[in-house]
Amino acid sequence: MFALRPLTRYQLVTDLGIAVVFFLVAIAVELVASATPIDNVVAFLVAISFAGAVALRRLQPALALTAAWVAALVQMASGRQPSPSDLAIFAVLYTTAAYGSRRVFWFGFVSAIVGAALVPTYLVGRGLQAPPNGNEWFAVIALFLAAGFALMLAWVCGALVRTAMRAAANSRAQRVAEAETIAEQERVRIARDMHDVVAHSLAVVIAQADGARYAAASDPQATSEALTTISATARAALADVRLLLTQLRHSQAEGPQPTLADLDALFHRMRAAGVALEVEVDPLPPGEPPAAIQLAVYRIMQEALTNALRHGVDPRVRVHLGWWPDRVVVSVRNARATASPPVLPSPASGGHGLIGMRERAQLVGGHLTAGPEYGEFVVRATLPIGAPLDARTVHRPDPREEPSS
Repeated sequence: MFALRPLTRYQLVTDLGIAVVFFLVAIAVELVASATPIDNVVAFLVAISFAGAVALRRLQPALALTAAWVAALVQMASGRQPSPSDLAIFAVLYTTAAYGSRRVFWFGFVSAIVGAALVPTYLVGRGLQAPPNGNEWFAVIALFLAAGFALMLAWVCGALVRTAMRAAANSRAQRVAEAETIAEQERVRIARDMHDVVAHSLAVVIAQADGARYAAASDPQATSEALTTISATARAALADVRLLLTQLRHSQAEGPQPTLADLDALFHRMRAAGVALEVEVDPLPPGEPPAAIQLAVYRIMQEALTNALRHGVDPRVRVHLGWWPDRVVVSVRNARATASPPVLPSPASGGHGLIGMRERAQLVGGHLTAGPEYGEFVVRATLPIGAPLDARTVHRPDPREEPSS
């Protein structure tokens, strides 16, 4: 309750300066109304208490309210008339409502009501010699309403400021939370890109290295070509990793992302790694697809081909891209091993590549499935172009995508 609020040096100096000026004015006014040495002591106590309340009103509203009550009680106990020093009460009530704790906030509210009752009681009671008559009761009620309005007005103004400050703090907290969410999403995206780049590149390098090791004695030319492919793949992966690290250091800088034009280079690397790749694009893209769709197609294709290279039992892989007016359908087929998973694995069971492909499809409003079909492992993704697909519409694959029996 009596903890000090953090204030800047400027605020502390300002409040102290105002309190000093207020004390000098208050002591001068109070001494004018003093006739005896005791009155001078009372005047000093009233002035120093009100000045202390002014000095502490923002630093410690509870102490400021206590000092204001001490000054008011000393003033009434000594029978002194109201003076301009009492204006400090309004400042204190305002700050208790604006800056005080929850308990001090309601103490200020109660103080305003009690003060509104004490003011007419004290002022009228000092001059009464007999029980109050009708006119005097009317004066008491009028004074009560006037004092209550003035004191409650100061408290309500502080409460409104308190509400505005809370709203501003909530807005700042919401902006910080949104920024943290965006940053987390960006880190996840970069991590996913890093996985795609490293997994694909290492799969190609391993395949080429194994092939070069087996052909080293019988076919030196094949070894040379394999080393060339390894070098090119490693350089491309290094460039991609450097780009991703740059984005990590400067999250606001968006680097160039893969597009459909990069698919040919991807297919070339896979063929160089030993994949017998058959690519069919029908229908062709209608114009320039959105950049997000191009990136999703490239990354899904990259991961699916990498999985086919690492886990496939046959080098033959069939790729089909169908660019329809409202969607693009991607399918990658390869002969599967008997231990291939029948469905997309859960995050707890591993398979981050398949999970990443599914998340990429979902990010652009599409969906992805992966599983065995007629002796093949098929990755199929449907991504909307333009308006998102209606979730209530059941997608029927193009007849070209149906596996041959």
